[in-house]
Amino acid sequence: MEIRGPIELPALREDIVLETADELTLVGELARPEYSEPVATLVTLHPLPTAGGFMDSHIIRKAAARLPALADLAVLRFNTRGTTSPRGTSEGAFDGGAAEQFDVAAAMEFVRERGLPRPWLLGWSFGTELALKYGREHDVEGIILLSPPLHRATEAEVAAWADSDVDVVVLVPELDDYLRPAEARERFSAIPHAKLIAVEGGKHLWVGESQTRRVLTEIVAAVNPTALPLPTEWPAV
Repeated sequence: MEIRGPIELPALREDIVLETADELTLVGELARPEYSEPVATLVTLHPLPTAGGFMDSHIIRKAAARLPALADLAVLRFNTRGTTSPRGTSEGAFDGGAAEQFDVAAAMEFVRERGLPRPWLLGWSFGTELALKYGREHDVEGIILLSPPLHRATEAEVAAWADSDVDVVVLVPELDDYLRPAEARERFSAIPHAKLIAVEGGKHLWVGESQTRRVLTEIVAAVNPTALPLPTEWPAV
């Protein structure tokens, strides 16, 4: 069976709730490897909810569907405040990236309570803003930024990562609608250790199986490179 599209590989999947410091309940899911302990954890932050982003945005959904089986990763995904998906609706209302700091904190508290290993923040579009603005407040091994628009994260918030030993991996589509590789290199130059990967032919929404596989490969290259190359068939052969 070829691994593509919405295929969901075996994993332990659990509906979870997160409780924020301002007393909201957020809905989400934790996916873990079926027969082993995870080697690392992806805490995913979805695109802009006012533009259709949610915990089922396709790259995040496919990371949860494939990477527990293919790369021994735990994947936590959730709806930020006021966001709806088939899993349900998180309480509260969209706050433009301000009160969402409590959503990030609630996810990281869940990771600590469950003892999930080696957490990485994986943000996509709006989610990259949350990772950049609030990730330094938490014990993470790295952040992975997919299609960062840099609309909300300030120059100072980006530059603050220069003093951190946390890995910073930035995937910038060649044909992005908001931030393309040349400008991205300039704006992320404030972080000397940032690894910027320009993806030829890539677009902001990473549509298509070839782009999905490229993104998931770069995620695994950062977090658990021993799992590469990712199989394209299941069972893996």
